Amino acid sequence: MPAPGPPSWPPRVPSDRHRSSAPLQVLLFLNGWYCATYFLLEAFVFVYKVLLLPYPVSNLVLDVVLLLLYLGIEATRIFFGSKGNLCQRKVPLSLSLALTVPAAALAVYYLLLQTYSLRLEAFLSAILLLFYGLELLLGVLALLSFSRCCIPGTGGVGAGAARKATGALCKRLTTSSEFITQFQPIQRQI
Repeated sequence: MPAPGPPSWPPRVPSDRHRSSAPLQVLLFLNGWYCATYFLLEAFVFVYKVLLLPYPVSNLVLDVVLLLLYLGIEATRIFFGSKGNLCQRKVPLSLSLALTVPAAALAVYYLLLQTYSLRLEAFLSAILLLFYGLELLLGVLALLSFSRCCIPGTGGVGAGAARKATGALCKRLTTSSEFITQFQPIQRQI
């Protein structure tokens, strides 16, 4: 009979437990590409509107500044959403969900409130709002599943004790050689 090896670290979550949300991750990835496309198309549409329409300079400056603000909010929102989902962290995912509100407000601005709104912009903004609605729903579901996650060996529901232990382990491992030797596979003798 083989000798039992030391317990694996970090504690493994049983396969029936919910981990990070794959649909949310796919949606965040697609929204990242759509965000870049939306930004470029809006920039080209602004050039088109400036050349062909009597666009007031103050309104143009406002629309361009809001577009740049949208790009910053969206990049931050997607980054925190992806990291919060993959690492199963509630704070970054909550921050991403909170940043969905100003991003959606800017999408509504470009849909309804800008000086000249083209049908193309209305179509693009409607798709963007659809992305936000789906991400909000999947993000809340992922956040709820992270709250209910039970990790063995922690003595209860939640990942607080495991995160503390993992944080202590990460603080101890200062060099890459220590990190590599800590997580080498255990070889059992038969």
